[in-house]
Amino acid sequence: MKYFALVSTLAVSAVLVGAAQDSRVPPNQNAPTFSRDVAPILYSKCVQCHRPGEVAPMSLITYRDVRPWARAIRDKVSTRTMPPWFADPAHGTFRNDRSLTQAQIDTIVKWVDTEARQGDPAQMPAVPAFAAGWQNGKPDVVFEMPVEFRIPADGTVDYQYFEVPTNFAEDRWISAGEVRAGNPEHVHHVIVSVIEPPGNARPNVLSVRAIADGGDGAARAPRQLTDAQRAQLATATRRANAVSLVNWAVGEDAPVYPAGLAKRIPAGSTLQFQVHYTTNGAPATDRSKIGLIFTKEPPKNEVRTATIANAQFAIPAGAANHQIEAEATFNENVKVWTMHPHMHYRGKDMTYTAIYPDGRQEVVLRVPKYDFGWQTDYWLAQPLSLPKGSKLHVTAHFDNSPANRFNPDPSTTVRWGDQTWEEMMIGYITYTVDSTKVATVAQR
Repeated sequence: MKYFALVSTLAVSAVLVGAAQDSRVPPNQNAPTFSRDVAPILYSKCVQCHRPGEVAPMSLITYRDVRPWARAIRDKVSTRTMPPWFADPAHGTFRNDRSLTQAQIDTIVKWVDTEARQGDPAQMPAVPAFAAGWQNGKPDVVFEMPVEFRIPADGTVDYQYFEVPTNFAEDRWISAGEVRAGNPEHVHHVIVSVIEPPGNARPNVLSVRAIADGGDGAARAPRQLTDAQRAQLATATRRANAVSLVNWAVGEDAPVYPAGLAKRIPAGSTLQFQVHYTTNGAPATDRSKIGLIFTKEPPKNEVRTATIANAQFAIPAGAANHQIEAEATFNENVKVWTMHPHMHYRGKDMTYTAIYPDGRQEVVLRVPKYDFGWQTDYWLAQPLSLPKGSKLHVTAHFDNSPANRFNPDPSTTVRWGDQTWEEMMIGYITYTVDSTKVATVAQR
């Protein structure tokens, strides 16, 4: 994974400087210190991942933790490589913006360049409180994969699916959810969805149109299916009709919904774990889980997740800037709360553009340099209101050329597929419908 790959890069840069000097005495009164100036920045933007038990390769909580990595930290923050945040600041304001301000970057750079002193320990801020094992606090219920999956040492592992009955006797409303990968070194991502009992189909409030990319990826006439293929199609349809609940991948925060909003798990539902495993030369096992926190009272509205996707594409061999588009049209007034671009190693950039009924257009999210190693939900500081008849247009570009150093094979035409050497074009959104009433809710 991208995060673990950073260890070697950081290790090259990590140098202890000025060890013979008294690190608690600043060289002058204007020099930043760790206790007073740097620790507050790290605590607000870094230690959610950079702490024991989380995905980052080192802890950044204490001065002793941070000091060996001072120069590496300076280099990574000054180039805005860390913290990872990829939204163009010209479009949209986001509540989970991890990026540092220029003033924060300047403080860290000056701290390192003036001998990275500790300063007065009495000026240290309180260490942020994190619940042991869970980002969002102790869950009300935990569901675990029913069996332990054995991961081979090498080769390709197809997506694995595991089903877990909830045994809920009544509808439950979820204010927060968190997936914990049992083996983060081998688990690329986990998508937990809800397979609902019959009769819970939600009225569709959006239609998605995949826009032809000019390649040979157009849909073809259906073939006569064998019994085995029909069975496979039935299984695929069951999985595809599952309602998205919570996802996890490196870089993705566990969702906490705003007050008054929640996701619904109908009575009698089953949870579906879709797990993507990667091999690394050593066999291993995994048993991932999900923790759910219930609302204390019925919410005002239900949160939904939708995909604005285009699977009908063919990216030519060697193409450096191949464009793929998809568009959703809304037949109700909605509010969009999050956007989440998803592509694989050839993904280059993605832009979400709102098109209003009066023809006005507005870029609401632009990710100019997509990074497959970081899967990010971009939570808008204020939801985007889209009146009935609005469209959300998603445009993505892909680099299938030899110049893309992450490209698995620039000599091949690339189509939709689960594996990372194939491609996907998905613009996820999390939204609510303005007219929905919880008391009569029955939606998708």
